[in-house]
Amino acid sequence: VQLVESGGGLVQPGGSLRLSCAASGFTFRTSPMTWARQAPGKGLEWVSDIHSDGSTYYTNSVKGRFTASRDNAKNTVYLQMNSLKPEDTAVYYCYKANLSGPRGQGTQVTVSS
Repeated sequence: VQLVESGGGLVQPGGSLRLSCAASGFTFRTSPMTWARQAPGKGLEWVSDIHSDGSTYYTNSVKGRFTASRDNAKNTVYLQMNSLKPEDTAVYYCYKANLSGPRGQGTQVTVSS
C-alpha cells in the first residue's frame, strides 16, 4: 500500500486549497478513504470519510467548507478546502479505510496572513 498526499501550502485566511492523495497497492475503488489532520502540538483529528459509493462524512468544524471526492480511474482521493481558517493549519493525512489503516507522509497546510 502506498499513499502520497500533495497540494498543501501556505494560504491566506479565506483562501482555498485542494489536496490530493494518490493511492496504489490495493483495490482503491472498493476502499473507503479517510482524511485526518494533526495541528502543531495537538492530537490527530478525523476530518472526513469518503466511502466507495462516494458518500461523504465530515467533522463539524469543516462541514460546508471542505468537500471530499474520489476519482477511481485515477486511484486518487481529493479534499477541496474552501474558506480556510487559521485553525485549519495542520499536517493533513490520507488513510486507507480508516484511522487504523496505512497512511501517507502527509502534506502541510498553513493558513496565515
